[in-house]
Amino acid sequence: MEGVTVVGQTPIHGTGIEKSKLAASVQSANSDAIQQSQSRSLSDYMRLNFSGISINEAQNNPYQPDVQYRGFTASPLLGLPQGMSVYVNGIRFNEPFGDTVNWDLLPQGAIDSVNLFAGSNPVFGQNTLGGALSLRLKNGFDHQGNEVEALVSEHGRRNVQFSSAGNDGRFGYFVIGNYDEEDGWRDFSPSDVRQLLSTLSWRGDDSSLDLTLAANDNKLLGNGASPIDLLDQFGREQVFTHPDQTETKLKLLALSGDRWLDDNTQLAGNLYYRKNEVATFNGDDTDFEACEDAANAGFLCEEDGAEEEIVEDLNGNNVTATINGEEPEATNNRSNTDTDAFGGALQLALENELAGLDNQLIVGFSYDTAQSDFAADTELAELTNTRGTEGLGVYVDEARVRLHSEVEHYGLFLTDTVDLTDRLSATLSGRYNYSRIVMEDNYGTELNGVHSFSRFNPAAGLAYTLDDGMSVYGSYSESSRAPTPVELSCADPDDPCKLPNAFISDPPLYQVVAKSYEMGIRGESSDLNWNLGLFHTTNHDDILFINGGSLTSEGYFDNVGRTRRQGIEAAFAKSMGDWQFSGSYTYLDATFQTGFIANSPNNPQANANGQIAVEKGDRIPTLPRHNIKLAADWNATQALALGMDVQFNSSQYYRGDEANLNEQVDGYTLANLRATYKANPSVELFARIENVFDSEYETFGVYGESDEVLGDQGIDDDRFVAPGKPRTATVGIRARF
Repeated sequence: MEGVTVVGQTPIHGTGIEKSKLAASVQSANSDAIQQSQSRSLSDYMRLNFSGISINEAQNNPYQPDVQYRGFTASPLLGLPQGMSVYVNGIRFNEPFGDTVNWDLLPQGAIDSVNLFAGSNPVFGQNTLGGALSLRLKNGFDHQGNEVEALVSEHGRRNVQFSSAGNDGRFGYFVIGNYDEEDGWRDFSPSDVRQLLSTLSWRGDDSSLDLTLAANDNKLLGNGASPIDLLDQFGREQVFTHPDQTETKLKLLALSGDRWLDDNTQLAGNLYYRKNEVATFNGDDTDFEACEDAANAGFLCEEDGAEEEIVEDLNGNNVTATINGEEPEATNNRSNTDTDAFGGALQLALENELAGLDNQLIVGFSYDTAQSDFAADTELAELTNTRGTEGLGVYVDEARVRLHSEVEHYGLFLTDTVDLTDRLSATLSGRYNYSRIVMEDNYGTELNGVHSFSRFNPAAGLAYTLDDGMSVYGSYSESSRAPTPVELSCADPDDPCKLPNAFISDPPLYQVVAKSYEMGIRGESSDLNWNLGLFHTTNHDDILFINGGSLTSEGYFDNVGRTRRQGIEAAFAKSMGDWQFSGSYTYLDATFQTGFIANSPNNPQANANGQIAVEKGDRIPTLPRHNIKLAADWNATQALALGMDVQFNSSQYYRGDEANLNEQVDGYTLANLRATYKANPSVELFARIENVFDSEYETFGVYGESDEVLGDQGIDDDRFVAPGKPRTATVGIRARF
């Protein structure tokens, strides 16, 4: 049917269903829209175009954002509760060790389409508390031709990308390579990104196969939040301590396919193996200082403890307060996570009548397993004049971690959509999850443990088609996520961890269960798409990372009871001749629904024990309440296209201020311009200006301790913020042949 949008209901890209029959909200984009936006990455595209999406640049690297959708997070940082699932060609892409999402692994140019499903859809499995992101990669049958793109940008950025695709009717290929390097606009923040992906395809009369191979070798530096006074007095490019480096190396081999058994029955599935190495090197402040007790004079002790504890090295020797004549006023925190993961999924789709009614039934099974070896060390260090760190060769015994974890996730799911009338469709879904997590401590015994979690999550919804392409919908859904190995080993408020380093033996955690209600109305026509919806999700036994030490990365994971995220979402896209307009507004009310006591020693309102009292109704930090996006594109001539977009995010509370006791991080408005000029059918020039008005803004805030490092400069403000990028111009050329 012309004008009908079809989307898949499961992570596996097999058969689909008309969007008007979905009992929830879904946002979609194809490769043309992504390229037109001139976004740098998928996360950048969603920030500009998808309603409900906001970005926290806690790491301050463009490839390491915290992506937030309706108050739920998908981030590469271990310290964040991951509330979204991500799939690539039906393969689960959340990292097994911490359910994190590394946005730098795949080139944006390899994406054929993306769907963002709202709510706690159980069919998408673990982590689908607030939404699921499903990507489909390009192949040589949907895309043909060759393309080369090169661009340069301010702050020393240089990017080259090539792709080639084609087929002979039976076999096809697609290959893409991307190289992106920059000096970074902040001090000591260069990055190098190298990505490669290829897909070999086969198409039969009623079958298809795609073999995908991908690899990357990236070195990302993002030096995180800095004290607000440091930025104000010495410039917004300043960093607190450095380096803060992450290296990722991916090797992916995946096979996906489908076969129509008859006109109404399709079998689809995938198999994959992926190896991912993530290495971090963080030059940080320290929570060690010279002992104060006379009995411990001359030695190094843990800072701020009720009773001093002398630091020991790897040989069990007491560490002296000076090492080779230098005071250890910093630390080098290193970690390495080496993961081997494999798994697969299989689903059967049946499109037959049920009691004379049109019906689509999908049943499926998934299995994902991974073995991860995590190693971490803390080396005592000294600070340089630029607040960099130089190691002193002494490693702290208590901070050493050698953890082996094995994770298994089993899933059995079904979803059934029946047309009760020619206008009314009903959907019933469910998934049974079973997770088993085994942890082996290879440097002791404290972290040893076997944990298992299981749950059946249901969903039900109705969609009713009105006249003129409009439909209304409503649904109830549940989903869950099991605690990850990193959470299970860092959950003691009396002994906080420095992420991603020190882990300890901890109290048990419970799995998080999300229960969602959603209702809305939408319309779709040749020149206007729009939607208006209400959402309400309550997390039970929610797991949050609570700041619990003197450092911004120090804290612990805890079940904090119930949290709630509810709000309103509205969006439109309108075409008027040579003009295209779009916009969205999201109101998000994200609050704690259970009171608790949180450790936050750097919060200026904390009591003598460094604690704050969080009450029911307090807002969850780092989440803006209002989010607005507006965009306009104009095809000025057949060759020239101009575009502009504006984003507004309202204020948010600092992490570490869960009790909402202090002022917030200010809201901000950003405007961007873009232009494309087709010199001829094969060559295209493009340009983009980000942050046109050079606004000074911050996307994230956290409480930390600055005076130990910056006290001699008169800086003792405990507010740390992540400054946003200044005005940045980019120009490039794209050739197709």
